[in-house]
Amino acid sequence: MCGIIGIVGKGDVADRLVDGLRRMEYRGYDSAGVCTLVGDQMIRRRAPGKLIHLVEELAAHPAPGHTGIAHTRWATHGAPTASNAHPHATAELALVHNGIIENFRRLKEALMARGRTFESDTDSEVVAHLISESVEAGASPQEAVKAALPQLRGAFALAIAFRGHDDMLIGARLGSPLVVGYGDGETYLGSDALALAPLTQKIAYLEEGDWVVITRAGAEIFDADNAPVTRAITTSGASAAAIEKGNFRHFMQKEIYEQPTVVAQTLRSYVRQVDQSVALPQFDFDLSKITRVTIVACGTSYYAGLVAKYWFEQFARLPVDIDVASEFRYRDPVLEAGGLSLFISQSGETADTLAALRHCKAAGQTIGVVVNVPTSSMAREADLLLPTHAGPEIGVASTKAFTCQLAVLAALAAHLAVARGKLSREEERAIVQHLVEIPATLNAALAHDDEIAAMAHLIAPARDVLYLGRGQDYPLALEGALKLKEISYIHAEGYAAGEMKHGPIALIDEAVPVIVLAPSGPLFEKTVSNMQEVRARGGKIVLISDAEGLAEAGEGCLATIEMPKVHPLIAPMVYAIPVQLLAYHVACVKGTDVDQPRNLAKSVTVE
Repeated sequence: MCGIIGIVGKGDVADRLVDGLRRMEYRGYDSAGVCTLVGDQMIRRRAPGKLIHLVEELAAHPAPGHTGIAHTRWATHGAPTASNAHPHATAELALVHNGIIENFRRLKEALMARGRTFESDTDSEVVAHLISESVEAGASPQEAVKAALPQLRGAFALAIAFRGHDDMLIGARLGSPLVVGYGDGETYLGSDALALAPLTQKIAYLEEGDWVVITRAGAEIFDADNAPVTRAITTSGASAAAIEKGNFRHFMQKEIYEQPTVVAQTLRSYVRQVDQSVALPQFDFDLSKITRVTIVACGTSYYAGLVAKYWFEQFARLPVDIDVASEFRYRDPVLEAGGLSLFISQSGETADTLAALRHCKAAGQTIGVVVNVPTSSMAREADLLLPTHAGPEIGVASTKAFTCQLAVLAALAAHLAVARGKLSREEERAIVQHLVEIPATLNAALAHDDEIAAMAHLIAPARDVLYLGRGQDYPLALEGALKLKEISYIHAEGYAAGEMKHGPIALIDEAVPVIVLAPSGPLFEKTVSNMQEVRARGGKIVLISDAEGLAEAGEGCLATIEMPKVHPLIAPMVYAIPVQLLAYHVACVKGTDVDQPRNLAKSVTVE
């Protein structure tokens, strides 16, 4: 959601930096700032709230300079104050950052032990001090950045300005996008090409692990091994849609790859790293008094709710009902007093879900909503607004919205458990630590993209595909089947693995691939037993598991997909990646319209 822009220019850049921020307002933010360079001076201006407050600050206190960086930020660690706004600075540099530094606490403690003083509550400031420490010890800016990057864990896009180097900026990316723009005697950095559109049409997309030194003369790009590399310069299209797709083939592919960043940004609104706790936006009712949860949603959002049912019952010990929105009102549901009705929607405008919300509101239920559009109808009518920060999702088949919904629901389950006295502080801290690990594990899952692409041709000829899972993996089996149906037009069904023998096993033959979601753990042996029943009837199995699971049960499979070994709480988010990628690559093999599949719309606003 955060936005970055940097300019090494020929004239004063502050106004153009602000214009770039304005083009990224759609990402959402609650503070903004700029820093410009003039000789040995760094001039920094920051303001909480909307961009107009930064504009007013700059009008009152101008920031001259031909080189600068700027940022829009969601408040995470601490309030959206000027001191928490970017850019963060030391005596030697200023820095803006998108993403999350997972190991910031350890780095910060070490830096403080060496005498460094921090002015903010953010993880981002750690990077500024880490690089500054090397510069102060005599390293060049390039050497300092090169030394710092391997110490960072998580997802980041960085733009860094150095005192006394007013013809240079340094950028870096891992898990968060960053582009280089080429102008006439000027060079730029941006979160995406949309921010740079008024400045240039010549764009190079940095690849994972790249870092770059830009000057007025151009850019020197280095890969993760610090070797000089060349990245293709492309001409961005005139439309926002063409610009936003970047160097990805489809929006869906781009949005799959955005998940480490947007899930991190979503979690940063719910996880307080300072005290390792889970917090929710303000509300005026007592969560500990909730007696029952009713979840209502459609499509992929319904499957997110089905995962949440497992979490709410396991961690908070709350009974949960779940319904598809189109059926909910018509069965005249019993809604007991003291209940929380929870509605999940990417757009916040889904007609069936909105109607169900109003039905529950009229029945006296407390209303909670998980939405990606905080100004939507559902958001406005809620007692508890739980926004996801997925950013605009263009692909019709939901990907990043789904994992962000899961992130919010996991945080809500933990908070409910604490409020009801079902989790100790130590257990809450453990859950927070697992949540913080999610972006890195999503990156690890994405690292297997090429393997999944290579096996897609094995699934593409099928007319029918089955997905199997147990426990929390059962909703993922349903979601995997939906994704394949949506964009490849292959008939697919998801089943609880133990239900195969109660009918679906009759469908199994050598022409029916069976996708099995089976992370190692308490339910693994039972799932493998169901898998063997499929194999005995000639079914071709694709096993998705971790290294331990594949070592035990991967032999004889049509294909295997390895995932990182993770705690069961976060497994649904990690295992969403391979089912999304498999559907995507199968659709590419078949040549279907991935982003706009037939007969479907992004937001369903009619019943």
